[in-house]
Amino acid sequence: MKLHEFEADDDAVSPVIGVILMVAITVILAAVIGTFVLGLGGSIQSTPPNAQFTFNENNTGALEMTHDGGDAVQTSNLNVTSDNATANLASNTICQSDSASATQNWTSSELSAGDTCTIPSTYMSEGETIRITWEADDGSSSATLATYEY
Repeated sequence: MKLHEFEADDDAVSPVIGVILMVAITVILAAVIGTFVLGLGGSIQSTPPNAQFTFNENNTGALEMTHDGGDAVQTSNLNVTSDNATANLASNTICQSDSASATQNWTSSELSAGDTCTIPSTYMSEGETIRITWEADDGSSSATLATYEY
């Protein structure tokens, strides 16, 4: 007498699981390839940062712009404009000037909480709106992060 007698059962679960796995892999690959072909992956990375800025006019009429919190922002993506100015007020000659004190300029490549820039009053007129805007590296999107009525 045999202690272990097995019946030959050819009906196994393995082929069913194998087919389900192959279908799942095919669907996942189709979704990934479709995302790259349609360009949907690029739009995810061009969302504007969530950063807060405050403005303060000092006793000389200069405007101090301070990054108060939120996401760090690349200075290359920022523009500071006014209604009448044609140039970026956060340019190398104003906010990124090495002659300003370390706490009063945006010389680093990335702004974080506490970074301040002072724009002299000669660059602005009474009643102008100052805007801090962000633009994606590829130019596909932009957003206004803060505004101030001077």
